[in-house]
Amino acid sequence: MAKKFTPVSWDAEEYIIRSRNAWWYVGLAVATIALGALAVWLEGWTFLALIILSAITILISNLRPPRKLHYELGKEGLTEGAKLYKYEDFKAFGILKEENHYSAILIPKKRFGLQVKVYFPMGSGEAIVDQLGARLPMEEVKLDVLDKIVNFLRI
Repeated sequence: MAKKFTPVSWDAEEYIIRSRNAWWYVGLAVATIALGALAVWLEGWTFLALIILSAITILISNLRPPRKLHYELGKEGLTEGAKLYKYEDFKAFGILKEENHYSAILIPKKRFGLQVKVYFPMGSGEAIVDQLGARLPMEEVKLDVLDKIVNFLRI
């Protein structure tokens, strides 16, 4: 007798809110001013524009609260809001714990494909791992260099 399929769904924020104190903003301002001064000294006006736009983008993205998204693991794949990530596009998955937050990472088959990272509450973890494990092999995942830099800078 075939096992009955039961979708797993949960709600979670799209990213982790990292704590930043006043010194973080001072550091961003100092780095922006220092790099801006270097750009002016080298007469790199395009570089100066890039620095200013980058600083503004970092500020806006850090001040915007994360959206609460609805996720569902169904027969065809992972649904994030209205977007479907099909199981067939991924070769494996892994579970990662960052601070007190858990995430499932779907590893793409394509060489330059993007990983899909979704956070989930600890109470849903077993059902999520069971559902993903029934369709994809589980691999050990670690933070890559870029993720470590982003975590260190609290971006």
